[in-house]
Amino acid sequence: MKIGLFFGSFNPIHTGHLIIANHILNSGKTDKVWFIVSPQNPFKNSELLLDPYDRLVLTRAAISSDRRMKVSDVEFGLSQPSYTINTLLHLRKKFPGDKFLLIMGSDTFKTLGQWWRSPEIISNYEILVYSRPGFKITKRLRGRIQILDAPLLEISSTEIRNLIKAGKSARYLVPDNVLKEIKKRRFYRK
Repeated sequence: MKIGLFFGSFNPIHTGHLIIANHILNSGKTDKVWFIVSPQNPFKNSELLLDPYDRLVLTRAAISSDRRMKVSDVEFGLSQPSYTINTLLHLRKKFPGDKFLLIMGSDTFKTLGQWWRSPEIISNYEILVYSRPGFKITKRLRGRIQILDAPLLEISSTEIRNLIKAGKSARYLVPDNVLKEIKKRRFYRK
């Protein structure tokens, strides 16, 4: 089975993430998309992150009705911060019959060369890259990298958090069941 791994903090997951995952599934490039919730991304300030288990709950709520998608907490059991290569090696060992592909935005792709053991990732895994506003892909890395003709969406988790903090509506930016959970638990109010 071809499984697209969509890594992220998902702080919170939003409609843009889901549209990209759906687009990739519809393209036939993957059979499934797994959302890998990263407890601590080495490039992000942990103080700005909602508790990892709360982000996991929100991500599960977002995809609960789509059997083509799965939420994984695999990085919760690995050493922190979360390094993608460690997760990939762990998954390859645990699921030897599956083929794993990485899904990332052009913003993340621009930093790929800075990742720990990035040459190993680039040479051993297919990478699907979707465009993000303001992050045009100008240089190519050697490897199996596909630039996707995916919907260009200007939705950011930072924008969503700021709207909620300001007491404004984030409706339509996140799935209704995610927004309901955010309101119920009073996430992102501080």
